[in-house]
Amino acid sequence: MSFIIFGTLLMNYLITGGTGMIGRALIKSLNHEKNNILVLTRTNKNTAKDSLVNNVKFINKISLSHIDTADIIINLAGEPIAGKRWSKKQKDTICQSRWQLTEQITGLIKESKTPPSLLISGSAIGIYGRQTNKTIDESFIDYHDEFTHHLCSTWESLALSAQSELTRVVTLRTGIVLGLSGGALKEMLLPFKLGFGGKMGTGKQIMSWIHIDDMISAIIHIQDNNQLIGPVNMTANNAVTNEEFSHKFAQSLHKPCLLSTPSIIVRCLFGEMSDVLLYGQHVKPSKLLTSGFVFKYPDLRVALDSLFNT
Repeated sequence: MSFIIFGTLLMNYLITGGTGMIGRALIKSLNHEKNNILVLTRTNKNTAKDSLVNNVKFINKISLSHIDTADIIINLAGEPIAGKRWSKKQKDTICQSRWQLTEQITGLIKESKTPPSLLISGSAIGIYGRQTNKTIDESFIDYHDEFTHHLCSTWESLALSAQSELTRVVTLRTGIVLGLSGGALKEMLLPFKLGFGGKMGTGKQIMSWIHIDDMISAIIHIQDNNQLIGPVNMTANNAVTNEEFSHKFAQSLHKPCLLSTPSIIVRCLFGEMSDVLLYGQHVKPSKLLTSGFVFKYPDLRVALDSLFNT
């Protein structure tokens, strides 16, 4: 378990999804404190090592001994939502890549005699399903029943089953994470750089976003605040329409934003996955704000400029 060196409390972390955009940034931050970090990887260990900082250890399979010695488990693994068109097979892959590992982790936590004090597990604001422009927070339960809700609801239920007097569980209802090493922004970058960027559909759908630096700071804030339990919205407190997002994105790149993609074209290109692009949720991070978290990048244009103009 944790131990102290020269007055500093070092923690033992077990992280899944460590080679993803959020995982890499988180591990880089945690490594500054010289914590012990163990990463579950399904890829070649040398390949995974090349994508992360030094002093990180890798495993290909989780055992009870890993759970017993972990102070904090951060479960971020999962097949990318937007990686491929949503065929029936792909949707099953997306689900099982999250559900099976989370169920395995929570099962081992329940079995452990020295379970971790904290399990932070991934989720997404997709749990709310498509919504109107009304503002919603963690107390909202009028979900729209569709694939993303089903995916995240089951994912969260599996994680929350590990909640006990010894283990606190938090699920990260994450919005669009703004970073250059992956995620939606990376996918959008080329057409906007070429001057072909613009709104999708009506452009009125709400996009709830968060800067990668705030995402990492919020995870550490959750770690340090025991009152944060259960679902936590990981979004900035300044959601915008798709049209506004597109214009500010183009402005940060010093490019025009004159074009748009009609809904019918989006549906032809992406099939069912187009629902994620054409519908949105206006999400408020009530739990983070109430607990005293301060966003470094509360404004979208400032957040984008920090990525493109530094």
